[in-house]
Amino acid sequence: MIFCPLYSGSSGNSIFVSSEQTKLLIDAGLPGKSIESAMNQIGHTSADVDGIFITHEHSDHVKGVGVLSRKYDIPIYANEATWNAIKDSIGKVKDHNIKLMDEAVSINDMEIRSFGISHDAVSPRGYSITSGGKKACVATDLGFFSQEVRRNIEDADIVLLECNHDIEMLKFGPYPYPLKRRILSNVGHLSNDDCGKAIVSITNSKFKNIILGHLSKTNNYPELAYQTVLNILSDHSITLDKDISLGMAKRDMPSNFIEI
Repeated sequence: MIFCPLYSGSSGNSIFVSSEQTKLLIDAGLPGKSIESAMNQIGHTSADVDGIFITHEHSDHVKGVGVLSRKYDIPIYANEATWNAIKDSIGKVKDHNIKLMDEAVSINDMEIRSFGISHDAVSPRGYSITSGGKKACVATDLGFFSQEVRRNIEDADIVLLECNHDIEMLKFGPYPYPLKRRILSNVGHLSNDDCGKAIVSITNSKFKNIILGHLSKTNNYPELAYQTVLNILSDHSITLDKDISLGMAKRDMPSNFIEI
């Protein structure tokens, strides 16, 4: 299995996952040309993508979905509520490329399973992808780290987990008060501290590749997010490269290319 965040942040999100027989995108929240460029940088092409899976309807997750589907005849997978929320904004796509899914679907040698997350969208989902005995998970845009999310990712080999903001930076930063309340709410985004605590709760005998993602450009710094999480892990005697690996997804280019 290959896993690589192409872009991760409030300006756009897309994650590439592949196995021997299957290539997927989780979200396509930038212009189609940007997605294609990122794919080419890691030695792949959008023409080979077997499906695009949508987490929720916000533009930083769906901006390029329609363009890529029309250009390369790629199926779009989403639950019915999310599809109804995005269909007008992404433009016309072929009927056979509209794939409404509930909890799970299989494509070639992959099983893709969705799970509920807490965010201010109609029916937001995280995803787990399994193939060849390996499992990768995407869990971003979380208002809080629920038991459902934990159950779905605790046995994963790779996890992209939200580490969106530093609470103090957000509280004293430039955002208007209603937006601050939204981000801090149970349908907002996961803070650095809560991300660290979440990682502690899923650390077990199985080595995990953890990638911190969806960092705020305004209310966070990569170094701050990384160090905050590292401090929490150290406080719980979790050792880098022994218990987990810890990476940081970049907002504007492919990063953390992992092959297992």
